[in-house]
Amino acid sequence: MIKIQKVQKLTCKTGLKKGIIKEDVFNRETALCKKLSQENKGKCGWGECKKCGVVPLLYKLRKGKLLEKPAEIAKVKNKTLK
Repeated sequence: MIKIQKVQKLTCKTGLKKGIIKEDVFNRETALCKKLSQENKGKCGWGECKKCGVVPLLYKLRKGKLLEKPAEIAKVKNKTLK
């Protein structure tokens, strides 16, 4: 017999918590973003840094905060990539 479980509605905040990734992983990956952005004039193999979601995703997974407003995203990206 198959059990049917009630599935929680999935959103961007489902399971949101701090420390999903370790600090050293966060620091290494953001440093890599910064290095590639500077070396390649705002681009890497995944695309343009202005349009990229890697830094906000890393921030979400480490800090437990979802960045939704364009100004918030730009502030974190500028701080990380400069």
